[in-house]
Amino acid sequence: MEMRGMMGGFYKISEWIMRLSVTNLLWIVCSLPIWYLLLVLLASPTTEHFISTMILIAILLPFIFFPATSAMFSVARKWVMGDTDAPLFKTFFRSYKQNYLQAMLGGLLYAALFFVLIVDYQVYLRNLKGFGVLAILFLAMMVLLTVSLFQFFSLLSHFHMKTFQLLKNALILTIGRPLRSLSTAIISAFVLYLSFFQFTFLIPFFMGSIIAVVAFFNFYQTIQKMQEKAEQARSEEKLPIDESETKDEERKDR
Repeated sequence: MEMRGMMGGFYKISEWIMRLSVTNLLWIVCSLPIWYLLLVLLASPTTEHFISTMILIAILLPFIFFPATSAMFSVARKWVMGDTDAPLFKTFFRSYKQNYLQAMLGGLLYAALFFVLIVDYQVYLRNLKGFGVLAILFLAMMVLLTVSLFQFFSLLSHFHMKTFQLLKNALILTIGRPLRSLSTAIISAFVLYLSFFQFTFLIPFFMGSIIAVVAFFNFYQTIQKMQEKAEQARSEEKLPIDESETKDEERKDR
């Protein structure tokens, strides 16, 4: 029996708190070594120690962090598409297993790019002792790469594509839809700011899952509009519609 009124509202809020927190905890637990190394990184006393820790993180990211994040995006996909009652553990670990290889392969490239940008930025700040145009350029490139990474995870959870196609389309969506990309970047940055500087309890319970929902929501809105325009153009030309092959429920539930 469905509850209504104020009690129904409280029940729905508690349900969403549970969904977000459980998914976020699964993400944290499955990538725990990375979080430990990040703490070590923040306490790095020298540039050499910073770089050596960054190398270790970059090596482990594709094999631990990226598959876990991909699984979290698959859960977020269910919610955004209306399947809010999808089993959390089953969806998370099934997606983790199914998408592990592609998440790892894509992660190798993203980890290498992030490593180069972060190390260069760190060396630049320590050597030049200033914050100039080049530092802003580094930050802009890291933001662009992060949004592209979100698009990669969204594409991986939603479409059946080869890894190269996922990487290429992630970049196209990031650059080709600047307003959506900017929206994702701003909201994600706001969530990160609240998590690290205001309410640290958000980190283990809500930080990642909220960002995943926001990123996939913007991605899904973009894909829907693109498909609507494509269908409209094809119908005007009286051509058959070749719909994209998405990861529908039947294939995901196997």
